[in-house]
Formats: sequence, structure tokens, C-alpha cells
Amino acid sequence: MEKQFVIDDLKLGESWRLFRIMGEFVEGVEKLHDLGPAVSIFGSARTEPDDPAYQKAVDTAALFAKENFAVITGGGGGIMEAANKGAAEADGVSVGLNINLPFEQKPNPYANIQLQFHYFFIRKVMFIKYAMAYIIMPGGFGTLDELFEAVTLIQTHRIRPLPVILMGSDYWGGLIDWIRSRLLKEALISPDDIDILQVIDDPEDAVKAVKKVVIL
Repeated sequence: MEKQFVIDDLKLGESWRLFRIMGEFVEGVEKLHDLGPAVSIFGSARTEPDDPAYQKAVDTAALFAKENFAVITGGGGGIMEAANKGAAEADGVSVGLNINLPFEQKPNPYANIQLQFHYFFIRKVMFIKYAMAYIIMPGGFGTLDELFEAVTLIQTHRIRPLPVILMGSDYWGGLIDWIRSRLLKEALISPDDIDILQVIDDPEDAVKAVKKVVIL
């Protein structure tokens, strides 16, 4: 009988977790529903302000803000802080989707719309759902996760073929080479799949690439 109570408690805990998940979805939709055209900018939380990638993220976000795009980031430090900073300083809409972590992730002060998430998967839905393009700055596992989430959804036609831009050929060139030499060569992806990704170095070129396919 005692074991039965333990099992029931676990089931009850799972039920309450579903309410928490629903609550995060509802809050995200309510805050972002009227956001308008936006780009999601992904990148490392560990990038320091003196890193050239940090300034490139500031410049890229500022240019998008001046073109009336909201800028969405993960809300933390590094590249995320830089992008929120660039958007805010250009008087644009600067969105931070922060995740609760025991280390590394603290909300930056530049997001003028802030949401707090417990679940990574809900946060990723918000990145994808409310952006018209995905700008990928240098980053680690989290950035790669966000990158390939977008690529997979485009490849499988679950979302529209929106621009996925890898900023920095010196950083991303090796990945593209590997995709061509392994995945494409071994027919693990289709030839058209490689075209989902664009490698761009200049922030102004990134904005032009998005404006080619996104009508405001």
C-alpha cells in the first residue's frame, strides 16, 4: 500500500509539471504575439566584450533594429547580451528569453522585453515561432542545438524556409566543409539541404539577405 502512495505522488507531480509547461507557453505567447517582424540571434554566453564577435553581434542587432526588426536572444551574457545591447541602443525592440540555469546564465540588462523559462524546449519554440530569420554567431553546444533545431524544421517542412545565416566564415567554414564532405557525400542529406545555410561575414550583408525574402 505504501508503494502505491509513492506511485500516486509521482503521477501527481507529473500532472503539476504539465501545468507549469502550459503556463510557460501561455506567458510566451501572450508577451510575443504582437512582436512583429523579428530575428533570433544565437551565440555563446561566454563571449567577452573585447571579442570581435561581441562587437559584430552589437552591430548586426543594431542594423536589424534600424530596419524595424525586433531582436530575440536567449537573454543571457556574451553574444546574447551584445545583440540585446545593439537592438536597445538603436531604439529597437530587444527581447531576452532567459533560461534558469545553476551557472553561466543571468539576464542581461539590455532586453526591454524579458521572459524567464525553466524548460529549454519551450524557449526554443519561442525562438523559432516568432522569428523570420535566424542569425547564428559563434557559440558552443547550445548554439549548435538552436541552429540544427531550425535547420531540421526547415528541412522537414515543418516551418517555412526562412534564412539561417552563419555569421563568420572563419568560424563556421569548417562545419560547412564537414557537412559537404560527410553528410552530403554519404547521401545523409539531400543536395538542396545544404542551401538552407548561408555563411556571411558582414552584418550589412546579413540584413540584405534577410530583406530579400522577408517583406515587412
